[in-house]
Amino acid sequence: MYLIVVGAGDIGTPLVKLATESGNEVVVIESDEERAERASRTYDCLVINDDATSKETLQDAGADRADALISTTDQDATNIMVCLLAQELSVPNIVSVVHNPEHMNVFEQIGVNTMQNPQSLIAEYLYRAVSRPSVVDFMHIGEEAEVFEISVGTDAPIVGKTLREADEAGLIGDQTLIVAVERDGEETPITPRGNTRIESDDLLTVYSGSGVTPEVTDVFGHTEDHG
Repeated sequence: MYLIVVGAGDIGTPLVKLATESGNEVVVIESDEERAERASRTYDCLVINDDATSKETLQDAGADRADALISTTDQDATNIMVCLLAQELSVPNIVSVVHNPEHMNVFEQIGVNTMQNPQSLIAEYLYRAVSRPSVVDFMHIGEEAEVFEISVGTDAPIVGKTLREADEAGLIGDQTLIVAVERDGEETPITPRGNTRIESDDLLTVYSGSGVTPEVTDVFGHTEDHG
């Protein structure tokens, strides 16, 4: 893949590392001379020390043959301009970091794939690590719904019950769905059915329409999430 990365800062640098180590042909555009020089010394890629909001700079970077462009600067206005120019140059896949959530709709209106500010995502993960310690990983779906991974405690109300029995006992609400079960000794995740019996230490992937609430995590034996 021929990839143009705009920005070699806190977000762009690990992206360049990953892309070059994966064998992609990478071109970096960085306006800061020191950052550009550091990227050039460190990674096997072409680095252009110039302004990416210039159409000529993108052309010099090979936008006419690029498979994708990712804009990672710390300024939304710069990222928008870069993406608009990339569209004009017919780059097929354009992605940008968005720092201010209020600007998200602007990127969507111009048809750019977006990624929320990673610093905000990291902050949320860190907060979840202390406020919901039982949740291994999570992903938002819409405003309230979440998909998350959670381990089953030894004394969890659901232990020893099939999903059908748990449903009949009112342990699993209408807005909760167990979509996968990972279990020691099983090479691949179990696709749960009504007769699937939950065991302690199972790692479950769960969809909850109401999000990760204490009422949901209690079922899996994690009352510590009440805080």
